[in-house]
Amino acid sequence: MLATLLVSAAQAQDANLPELSDASSAGATLEKEHELGRLWLKAFRSRTQEYPDPETQQYVEQLIYRLLVHSELKDRRLEIAVVDNPTMNAFAVPGGVVGVHNGLFNFAESEHQLASVLAHELAHLSQRHFARGLQERKKNSVTAMAGLLAGLVLAATSKGDAGIAALTASQALSQDQQLRYSRQNEQEADRIGIETLHKAGLDPNGAPRMFERMQHASRFSGQRVPEFLRTHPLTEKRISDTQLRANDYDPKEYEDNLDYHLIRARILLHFEGNASRAAKRFRSQLKGTDGTPPQAAQYGLVLALIAGEKLTEARQELNKLQKQGSNQLYKLAELDLLLAQGNNEEVIRLARKQLLLYPNNHALKIKLATAYTKAKKFQLANQQLTQLSRQRPTDPQVWYQLAEVRGLAGDIVGLHRARAEYFILVGAFNMARDQLNHAAKLSRHDFQQSAIINEKLIQLAALEKQIEKL
Repeated sequence: MLATLLVSAAQAQDANLPELSDASSAGATLEKEHELGRLWLKAFRSRTQEYPDPETQQYVEQLIYRLLVHSELKDRRLEIAVVDNPTMNAFAVPGGVVGVHNGLFNFAESEHQLASVLAHELAHLSQRHFARGLQERKKNSVTAMAGLLAGLVLAATSKGDAGIAALTASQALSQDQQLRYSRQNEQEADRIGIETLHKAGLDPNGAPRMFERMQHASRFSGQRVPEFLRTHPLTEKRISDTQLRANDYDPKEYEDNLDYHLIRARILLHFEGNASRAAKRFRSQLKGTDGTPPQAAQYGLVLALIAGEKLTEARQELNKLQKQGSNQLYKLAELDLLLAQGNNEEVIRLARKQLLLYPNNHALKIKLATAYTKAKKFQLANQQLTQLSRQRPTDPQVWYQLAEVRGLAGDIVGLHRARAEYFILVGAFNMARDQLNHAAKLSRHDFQQSAIINEKLIQLAALEKQIEKL
């Protein structure tokens, strides 16, 4: 396992490794952090499950980049992972890796509250709290990153139950030492995070309100403290301090972004796991029992009906929703309904039309590729996803879908190459090498293809050596 490699290699006395706490050159240190963070992400992905929902991924990315523009973070090359886990957690790893559990949407009541958590994590990155902590404790960066991996993998794979007991004593010690921020770090991240919220046009009061939500959740969690609070200790004084900081800004009315509640409905359906039960829940929400915006409850009902294959009723409910206003997520839901009905040509027509208006919409591009595939237009699907892989070269889900499409299109060498890219991104290096070797055998008479594949094998070997050093 990569985590084992991280821990054992960290003990090697002759390892020539990047040090996060090396202050000899700020630029070089940031570059080393970037490199180490990308390696860490591959190790993390090899042991956890991401949430493969392009609508949610797109929403989270857009919100984080909105905050990033107004943050103090100098190196703005981010990798954003949405972890499929119902617990309340978010994290930032040196080198620009930001992780969000989709379960966080279950706790945040508004975009302002969710954004407060993300702004706080960006503040930890911008102030380099992790690296500064290592310097103060004179800790090796690799040992620390191993502890960070162990702790966050545990948080991302447990469901808030007895899974915590499976952690070894050494990993638990690493988690406690490496993940817990100091009170001073937390105060600084609170201050900078609230300022970032304000500059981004979001409500600074989102921070104290989210803290109150977290505190409320912790009171009903028994012995299992929510993961975010294990690593970011919360006190009454801290809540009071953040409220005072938020009060420093002139009071105003902030609109609550409907998109947040629509994405929250998608995640609710996902965690419900049963379309019929989810539909009942959304119908209950439409009665106004829990404060959910009616459009979000209606949207969730549409998705639940599509998932339950009640397509005629889904069309009726979607028509009601679209009469209430226009939203890009409504249009994507319509494409989902048409795909479920097998009306692939209409999806292609509508998706192409929408892409003229929203050329950077990731979820829309995925829908178009799916429609091409279902319509057996495999070459067009291949072209669409190949272009998307160039735009999002570090997105594992794009490479996964591209591999499937290339196989259907008869591009077997391309299939193996796409699979290799996917396996590299999720840290399965042996499987990536197997795919590249298959591609090399099939293209031995194609000089250009062979050269590209051989170069990729060389890069993979170098990457494995870097991982071994970790």
